[in-house]
Amino acid sequence: MNSTEHFLLMIADAAKVTGERKSLEVKSPYDDALIATVEMANAETVELALAHASHLFADRQGWIPVDQRIVILERMIELLKAQAEELALGAAQEGGKPLIDSRIEMARCVDSIRICMDTMRTDASRQPVMGVNAASKHRAALMQKEPIGVVVAVSAFNHPLNLIAHQVGPAIAAGCPVIVKPAEDTPLSCLRLTRLFHQAGLPEGWLQCVVPESRALAEALVTDARVGFFSFIGSSRVGWYLRSKLAPGTRCALEHGGVAPVIVCKDADLKIALPGLMKGAFYHAGQVCVSVQRIFAHTSIARNLADNMAKQAKALVVGNPVSDTTEIGPLIRSGEVDRVDSWVKDAVAGGATLLCGGDKMNFHCYAPTVLFDPACDATVSTNEVFGPVACVYPFDELDAAIDEANALEVAFQASVYSRKLDTALGIANRLNASAVMVNDHTAFRVDWMPFAGLRHSGLGVGGIPFAIRDMQAEKMIVIHSEGIA
Repeated sequence: MNSTEHFLLMIADAAKVTGERKSLEVKSPYDDALIATVEMANAETVELALAHASHLFADRQGWIPVDQRIVILERMIELLKAQAEELALGAAQEGGKPLIDSRIEMARCVDSIRICMDTMRTDASRQPVMGVNAASKHRAALMQKEPIGVVVAVSAFNHPLNLIAHQVGPAIAAGCPVIVKPAEDTPLSCLRLTRLFHQAGLPEGWLQCVVPESRALAEALVTDARVGFFSFIGSSRVGWYLRSKLAPGTRCALEHGGVAPVIVCKDADLKIALPGLMKGAFYHAGQVCVSVQRIFAHTSIARNLADNMAKQAKALVVGNPVSDTTEIGPLIRSGEVDRVDSWVKDAVAGGATLLCGGDKMNFHCYAPTVLFDPACDATVSTNEVFGPVACVYPFDELDAAIDEANALEVAFQASVYSRKLDTALGIANRLNASAVMVNDHTAFRVDWMPFAGLRHSGLGVGGIPFAIRDMQAEKMIVIHSEGIA
């Protein structure tokens, strides 16, 4: 992999772009080493991309048939499998997720494309019933799915391979032209995947990748009246703002973050709970929207659980994400290290017990941190840390713990640990969450399941099959014929 590789614009009419072309420097979040440069999109570039995508959608006779889309995705899978190690290494290098986890993400990326194909083959519309009264006699109704329009996908940094598969793959499966804007911290994986889609046979205009020069230009892309569907993964502040600016008729799906709660009952099997909580809290240095953050444990076991988490957290290998032995990599930016450290120190000043961590490390890393009993109004208790920090809160009354778990304006995935099924299901029914994991951590996910943030945490339902349905419209054709009974 060439460390000074330069990525050109990936739009269909790139040769028409005039004027000065700025470049974005993409650096390793671990040691700030320059990895590559990326040509950025100016206003002319964005307009060309939108115009081309809009023209493709308007030309109904030129839409890519379903069977051809399936062939393209089949070829894409083969290309991904052939370059899996290189893509995983590149993702680890630019995003900081340890290589051992980036390889798993790469495998999920391949499976996500396969799920797109499976959905196309199996997800059929339900036909309305006719012939049940005089008005509908001699009639039959057919339903067919059509692409909703131009898709603009704005992605996040933390899963630079699989998030693109989750946003771009469904758009291609649905038959939509798509313009993708990757995170500025991790554009290389997206650009590489875009290139592979083109190699798989997708015409360049059906997938264009842009990195706008400014936020204003990115907003102009998203809010353009030619956009049929807006897919967003990122902060709630940005997501809800952009939704408020969408053109009339533009549909959208927003995936934000949460402050995931876990209820650990006094009868929980800690041999099961501990590994799950460790994985859920410290995977990708906590930079996951459903990362374990708030652990409400019964007083009889809370300190023991917290001490064991701290013991294991101290043993985690923190370091270079491209090393096979690294378990915790850097945070995406140095400013995030300072922010996390400030929140931890404020929690300790407010009465929390620091059991481990609480230190900034070299190379933009933060020591895996376990806090015991922070104040309920501490920032670590009310806001998404997005860092390697887990908080354990002892409780005596289950009702009070559930109230605390439900007290925030965000609601995404949650979990409960208990040996008693009735207890676990009772708690699951009372938690404000779109999904509750029983005897598993909050960050569990497979790519075909629904994935939805509630309240401030998002809008719509993610997951491959659900995204494909969102990016399609159903057209009904009613046939009137005396030959129909």
